Amino acid sequence: ARCGVRRGTMSAVCFVGGIAGLGSSRRQALPDVRRRYARGFSSRSGRVDMVLPSPAVGAAVGFAALAAVLARRIKKVLDTPSRPYSGSFDGVGKEYDEWTNEGILENFWGEHIHLGYYTEEERARGWWKANFKQAKYVFVDKMMEWGDADNLENAERILDVGCGFGGTSRILAKKYPDAKVTGITLSREQVRRGTELAVEQDLTNVEFKAMDALHMEYEDNTFDLVWACESGEHMPDKQKYIEEMTRVLKPGGKLIVACWCQRESPPKFSEVERSRLQFLYDEWSHPFFISIEQFARFMQGTGSLEKVRTDNWVQQTIASWRHSILVGIINPWPVVFSSPIVWWKVIREIVCLERMHRAFRDGLMTYGMIKAVKKIQN
Repeated sequence: ARCGVRRGTMSAVCFVGGIAGLGSSRRQALPDVRRRYARGFSSRSGRVDMVLPSPAVGAAVGFAALAAVLARRIKKVLDTPSRPYSGSFDGVGKEYDEWTNEGILENFWGEHIHLGYYTEEERARGWWKANFKQAKYVFVDKMMEWGDADNLENAERILDVGCGFGGTSRILAKKYPDAKVTGITLSREQVRRGTELAVEQDLTNVEFKAMDALHMEYEDNTFDLVWACESGEHMPDKQKYIEEMTRVLKPGGKLIVACWCQRESPPKFSEVERSRLQFLYDEWSHPFFISIEQFARFMQGTGSLEKVRTDNWVQQTIASWRHSILVGIINPWPVVFSSPIVWWKVIREIVCLERMHRAFRDGLMTYGMIKAVKKIQN
């Protein structure tokens, strides 16, 4: 078909071929048109000739449009949190059960599912050159040193609240062989795996239990040290979390907490900031975060704790988020040889890891270190 629409000295001419393309004889019959098409639709008469692209170009355009639609759809799905806090610990425990059984988390993160500590020298050289798993052991050493727990005298009982696979519990058990170390978690599969690793390492002074940290089954004044590394994030009642750990701590005992925190308010959070925080809550089953300062106020509010001190370890730990992604890129095979369900979960984890990095980078999130000592009553 051919149609011309004249406007002044200009006209448009359309040549329409079949979807399958023009035959060879047809192509030979239109050499001048194809030459003008290649030159940018110009002609001596001032006409602008518009020719349908070849089938290959048409297919490419259609594919690009489809890809754009799919990309927008995937982005929308990834921007919608998938694991909001359910109002009980059951959902949190279930998530950790699944991660433990899949083995992906342990494969990449090792025995410690908390952030690592990157020294000033490592950060200057480039965090990607550091040993990802070793950074987590360094974190434990630094937390122990910062919390004055690296040289406990006559320690008999130690509690690790939110112990994960029990990596820190086992370190504490090795450091204090005369003390009994207990790690508690919401995940029965983590209890199983932590116990297996303790047996493999010939440790007899460490045990693991599935227990609610807000309602612990221990008497008052039981532990010389209460250690809580990245467990407060999941607590729906942060004040009760601090009060319960204080209750089971012996007078003179030490409480050390490491926790992802959001910045102090005021100033008020903007709509964008609230949206960013809500994603971080809902993607990893967190009820909410609080500030470092609020944790300190809760400790002071117990009336039983003194020497409350805080610090922000963002600079020391922020590299962990992107380092987590990098180790998966370098060694993708544990994921590749798993299942499509795991592939999709890992993609979601990568998105959340990057969002976490940006939140800490932008000051929306902080890495809270809070410590205190339980008063000795007269």
